[in-house]
Amino acid sequence: MNKKKIIVPLFLLLAVSVYFIAFHKDKSLQYIPDNADTVILIDTKKLTGQYLFSLATHPLKWSGSKAKSKTSGSLKDSGIRIPDFLQIFHIKDTKFSEWYSVLELKDSQKLITYLKKQNFVAKGNNRFQKEQFFVMIEGNYCIAGSSDLAFETLQKKLLQNSVHHVWEADRFIQNTLGSISFISGQKIRNFSIELNEDEIEIKNNSDIQTFNTIASKLQKGNQFLELELDKENIRNFTRFFNKSIADSSQVVSLKATANLQQINDTIVTYEYDDNFNEVEKKTVQKITQPSYMINIQSNNPEKTWKYFQSKMWINAENQFTAIPFQPNEIKRNNKGVVIKSTRKPVSLSPQLKENYMLIRNNALLYSSLKTLNNTEKKIISDIDYVLYGNKAQNYWVKIKANKGELPLILRW
Repeated sequence: MNKKKIIVPLFLLLAVSVYFIAFHKDKSLQYIPDNADTVILIDTKKLTGQYLFSLATHPLKWSGSKAKSKTSGSLKDSGIRIPDFLQIFHIKDTKFSEWYSVLELKDSQKLITYLKKQNFVAKGNNRFQKEQFFVMIEGNYCIAGSSDLAFETLQKKLLQNSVHHVWEADRFIQNTLGSISFISGQKIRNFSIELNEDEIEIKNNSDIQTFNTIASKLQKGNQFLELELDKENIRNFTRFFNKSIADSSQVVSLKATANLQQINDTIVTYEYDDNFNEVEKKTVQKITQPSYMINIQSNNPEKTWKYFQSKMWINAENQFTAIPFQPNEIKRNNKGVVIKSTRKPVSLSPQLKENYMLIRNNALLYSSLKTLNNTEKKIISDIDYVLYGNKAQNYWVKIKANKGELPLILRW
């Protein structure tokens, strides 16, 4: 038999197999409800390709990755069918912290075994919980989320009802590792997600020069938090928390600077001696609190002050109670309102006349987060800074990690 007649079909078969395994993607998004207002997509095939390339170019990681997979279990062996596009969504009019995802299952018993290995606690009715992460198994599907409040609704809308809107991935993502999309009626605003060597970038445009200009202006600072926001940016941020400060209080801009400090906090408790006499007991513990100054510019300072009073945010001692870190003081002037901590005052950083928010890492931050596990603490400690910037209709977010021997995809 002619060898060419055998080789050519085998080559074509191999090419078709590689295409379907590595490049062909099911772009129908069946598990996003109609009332979703934010959608995060992750291209799992692109993520896998980027991971394998990074792994192949960093041999030192090979033995470590094998050891880890044996002890903790692999997600690909958990009984979950990994989709071409992982779909994570937020439902309109729910808390900002509530996010959900629906996944198909190959083997529900394997998933239950995997969850138990990951220390999930069975809550009955095929529900499992580990801290603030919830999973419900329903037949050949599972619903995962940072809350379980919408599980029944999603079960009825997406799993029991065959008639619902099916989105197309191309409406949200275009050849990037991931995307974040904000849905408002028929309008969708897309932001790409890129995972680089030591940073994650989220943006809605390719012009990075303006953002780099903002970043370069902030290089000399060392404060934990620096920000400047105009009215539109204030409106965007407060919308996440169902507030309307910018519209109701006449606020037009906000500038703030904050630092972290460790202080001694005295806790007073009472015990009783053998004669039932009350004995005061004082315990001193170290806690982390910010020192800050916030300058709020307003079109009408008097109206701003009255708005804060109507919200019960100003007490009899002229303290701004909407900020939980006390003590502080709030004062009104002819341009707006100034709020500052009184324990250790800080000065505002120089005015840049840009829209930005910069959070620099600080050892006091992650050392004080007692509820985080070691992996989560390692991730936070590895971050150098988080920077948000805005110019007109262009938005950027950069999560910058410290330089390391391994790229982020192998570190986290």
